[in-house]
Formats: sequence, C-alpha cells, structure tokens
Amino acid sequence: MILSNKKILVTGGAGFIPSHIVDKLVKIGATVTVIDNLHAGKVKNLKQSIADIEFIKVDVRDFDKIHSIVKKQDVVFHLAANADVPFSVENPTYDFEANAIGGFNVLRSCLDADIQKVIYASTAAVYGNAKYVPIREDHPLDPISPYGVSKLTTEKLGFTYLHTYGLPFCSIRIFNIYGERQPRYVMYDLLRKLYQNPNKLSVLGTGEQIRDYAYVTDAAQCFILAAESDEAVGEAFNLAGGNPISIKDLVGLMLESLNLKNTKVEFTGNSWKGDIVKLIADTEKAKKVLHFSPKVDHKTGIKLLHNWLNKTI
Repeated sequence: MILSNKKILVTGGAGFIPSHIVDKLVKIGATVTVIDNLHAGKVKNLKQSIADIEFIKVDVRDFDKIHSIVKKQDVVFHLAANADVPFSVENPTYDFEANAIGGFNVLRSCLDADIQKVIYASTAAVYGNAKYVPIREDHPLDPISPYGVSKLTTEKLGFTYLHTYGLPFCSIRIFNIYGERQPRYVMYDLLRKLYQNPNKLSVLGTGEQIRDYAYVTDAAQCFILAAESDEAVGEAFNLAGGNPISIKDLVGLMLESLNLKNTKVEFTGNSWKGDIVKLIADTEKAKKVLHFSPKVDHKTGIKLLHNWLNKTI
C-alpha cells in the first residue's frame, strides 16, 4: 500500500511512539489526522508536524465523535490507550474503558467506514510470563496485568472483525521502546535519576529482569512497514530491537556511555505488580514479512536519549 496519497488517522497521536509515526507519515506526504485526549500525550510531541496535520482533542471512549472522524479516513493507526501497567493495576476501570471499549469504538467505526487497513499497537504484555524465550508470535496469550488483558481484548476483536467482516487488521506487539519524547519507563527513569544524582542510582527489582529494547524511530518505521505491506493483514508481529539485555547490564552500559565511574548502584529487590521477569522477542517474522531491521544500537540510543533529556530537564 502506498501511503503518500492516503488520508490517515493516528489515534493517541500526541503520545511517545505515535508522534514519531505521525512525523514519518507527514514526511512521506500522507494527509494526517491526529486524535488524543491528552491524558498522557502532549501537543508538544507533535511540534515537528503540527503545521501539517489536523489535531482533534477527543477521547476514544466517545463513540459518536470517533465514528464521525474515522469515516473520513483511509487508514487507521490505533495507538490510543493507557500504556502504563502499574496505572492499570491501580485504575482497572479507566484502563479497560480506554483500551478495550475505546478499541471497540475505533474498530466498529472502521467497519462502518470501510477502512482499507487498521494497524493496531498491541503489547508484549499479552504473553504474560514467558513459557519459553525468545517469545514467538504463537506463544500462548496469558496476560498477568489488567493492561495486558485490555490490550488483548482489542487485538482479539480486531482479528475477529477481520475473519467475520473482512476488516483488514494487523497487530504490532510492542516490547520495550525508548527514545526522544519518552515520558517514563526504565531507560528514561534511570537516565533521569543519573541526571539528578550521578553518584547514586537506585534500580527497581533485582537487575535480573531482561528486556528487548528498540529505539523509537525504529519502532515507528515498523508501523509504517506494516501499513505498506499487504502480507501484514491478519498477522501479529513482535516489535523489539532483537538484542535483549538485563537491567543490570543495561545500567552498566549507561554508566559506561556517560563515563560515570564512581556511581553506587543499589537494586531494590522488589518490583511492581504485573512486572514480567523475561521479555525476549523472536523478531524473525517482522524481518521476513515486513523487512524490518532496527538501525539504532543500545549505546547510540542511550546517547540520543541522554542528549534529548539534557535539553528538556
């Protein structure tokens, strides 16, 4: 699919990852509409593209408004959601309404509008605790957090609508993404702590947790590739960097990259409810079908994120 002549909606488009997707869509000449309730997203994330898009402040829980916006589009990138696992534990009602009911509203609207393709931002949280690693897309789906359940609900609904009604749907299961405009999560939190006190770093958990990070510009490109590929319809893809690393080793790499030799590192031993110990992705499917190949390695990405933080903190 050629996106340059398409009318494209990005839900949650003022958020961390989707704002980078918006930037890429604008660059290739698409006509882009962004919706966001600004619960977590920020208009400043769209600074690079704001003059070239239509921005509408709206909540995906409002079916009538969503329906009227979607009917004007050709392609929908659905990323609007609560993406905070601890928040979902403390606020399961909002999480389900935003992620599952909001997802239903978007998908139902897409059916009525005869949308050409829906690219959905799912999550590695749909897998729950890994029964084997690296995790393939056919791994059992057994989420252990309200967030994982609410995201899986919309993914299941999307594939059901594909098989029942023919809605062209694909799902991108995001592992760990970091980079410019990041509002929280491990990379951001650790670097922010080091910025505030380079002599001491407290790290949540044991340090043995393993994650598979991708830089945000690579992540955005994966979504674009999925939209362009006819073979993506009906498929779920893992989105990760393909280079898993433990939190302990990640901290060491950060200290090395920032030339911090005297930082005292302390691990708390405990993490938050719903935290998954090992999240290691098998990324072969995205490589073969989407021709996705991450460009930014960990060391480069850490420096890019650090430079951005220095400008914003």
